[in-house]
Amino acid sequence: MIIKNWTRTVALALGLSASFAACPVFAEQKLTLLTWNAPQNEPMFRAWMDSFKETHPDVEFEWLDKTGGDWATFYQSQLVAGTPPDIINVQGTLWAEYAANDYIVDLTPYLEKEPEVRDRFAEQILDYWTLDDKVYGIPYYVNKSLLFYNKILFEKAQISAPPETVEELLEQAEKIAALSDETTGFVTLNFDWLYWPLFASQGVEMYSPDGTEAAFNTPNTVKVLTHLAELTKSGAINGIAWTGRWREPNSAFAAGTVGMYQAHGGAYYNFRSMGDWINSDTVGATEFPGGVGVFNSHGFAISKASQQTELAWEFVKHITSEKWAMGTAQRITRTVGQPAIDEALLEELSTSDPTGYDVMNAQRSNLDQLTATWNSPLDAKLKEAFWPDIQSALLGQKDPQQALEDAERKVNRILKRGR
Repeated sequence: MIIKNWTRTVALALGLSASFAACPVFAEQKLTLLTWNAPQNEPMFRAWMDSFKETHPDVEFEWLDKTGGDWATFYQSQLVAGTPPDIINVQGTLWAEYAANDYIVDLTPYLEKEPEVRDRFAEQILDYWTLDDKVYGIPYYVNKSLLFYNKILFEKAQISAPPETVEELLEQAEKIAALSDETTGFVTLNFDWLYWPLFASQGVEMYSPDGTEAAFNTPNTVKVLTHLAELTKSGAINGIAWTGRWREPNSAFAAGTVGMYQAHGGAYYNFRSMGDWINSDTVGATEFPGGVGVFNSHGFAISKASQQTELAWEFVKHITSEKWAMGTAQRITRTVGQPAIDEALLEELSTSDPTGYDVMNAQRSNLDQLTATWNSPLDAKLKEAFWPDIQSALLGQKDPQQALEDAERKVNRILKRGR
């Protein structure tokens, strides 16, 4: 009886094994997407994933989002643990450090194999994600620093037009600050070199031509830094320009008491949501004097340690295809570096949002006048070395000459170690 039952059990097991062998076996596939401070765009991200699953039904997704202040720390911790997200939405030039450390995939072979993907993007936009002739990121959306101005305060200060030179900008800032104790003339974003047009437009150079040593410690820079500190003390420049990160300067401009705001184009839709008074009659957008601007764009990169590199590439291709890139452009109202889509977005904005049109149109202009686009793997370390002393001088806490000397010593130490 026992033998008969055992025989029956073996036969059943063999039958089940044969049944399983006849069924297709799908390897578990999972992709993790890390985005940069965009929880409000969850519906868009979910739509990307759901549409991808239509052709890749066996893929599971994990979506993570971190604020700008936490993003890099989180990614670094995941790199150390050996579990970095497969696809990262990275801002600014942080990607260059990851590329130099072999943390992210060189996408050049993929683009060479599929030139139609490369051809989606304007050459100058794709160049931003290139280091040593290798492409490490696919553009998500484009940000360039511009100058926003409060037309109400301009009229009160009897200013007829936005400034054409940085000297005129600073003079106008003083006029606006003189209107009342509550008004200030100018504020800027300060992270990721976004304040640098103030220096570049006044002849300050960050590095020597070969990029091997600092070049900013000059009598001219002392003069520029001293003047900016004096204007900050007087209120012509709002102190939040040097202490705030994102929400604070946006909130300051949205309050209606700041005359001009130097920020990338993406700031417009943030501060507009904070001020009911903001419309095309009250706020204008134009180039910073001389067309000088800083790129601060977002792109997608693939972690080198990903176990699903090919699948990750398929997903990046999918979400930057014409359909989904147009969806991105419309949902977050940004240019995406794809000429056909950017033109379609501008056509929509020309009637629905004239100021938004000016913002997005200006972001595509004067790309030959970009500054602070050094794409250095040392970028994050150099910013950390340079900014604290300069910030102290701008806030009147440190002598400008001493601040420049201290910053120069720190920057040169990093440049020397990096060679």
